[in-house]
Amino acid sequence: MPITKERKKEIIKDLSDRFSRSKAIMFLGFQGLTVKESSELRKKFRGENVDFKVAKKTLIKRGLKDAKIGNVDNLNLEGPVGVAVGYDDEISPAKLAYEYFKVNNKLQILGGFASLKYMSSDEVKALALLPNKEQLRAQLVGIISSPISGFVNVLEGNVKKLINTLKAISEKNNNLK
Repeated sequence: MPITKERKKEIIKDLSDRFSRSKAIMFLGFQGLTVKESSELRKKFRGENVDFKVAKKTLIKRGLKDAKIGNVDNLNLEGPVGVAVGYDDEISPAKLAYEYFKVNNKLQILGGFASLKYMSSDEVKALALLPNKEQLRAQLVGIISSPISGFVNVLEGNVKKLINTLKAISEKNNNLK
């Protein structure tokens, strides 16, 4: 059943609004996914504040144009296309799609936009391998705390040596009496 012009305008407006608020947009080919697998994928995305929408490619391109995201004229998307839109960070849509791709290779990563820059499917996969914000914060805390704990250990070692020296002197004096 064909979509009316009014419905197309609503879809474009909705997509444009989502795209303009996003930090990352990933294009995913989902041909061959069952309804159950598709629902599972949507659930994973929702858990990380990522929307997954399916629309005609022309409507997706119009939504991107209206949101003023990148050059969509050369955008080459083939087959049924879904759009994963991430609002919290640039990595989570790519990471979630890549994790799902490793389990179910029916999902294809076609490319995307992060920080308004177009990325090929290989670049999206490379982005997915980066650590997320929480992992980076943990690494930063570890890097910052490492020299401090080393400094504390050095000071502790010097104090222990001083105590051992004073104890040895005290024992020597006690033995001389």
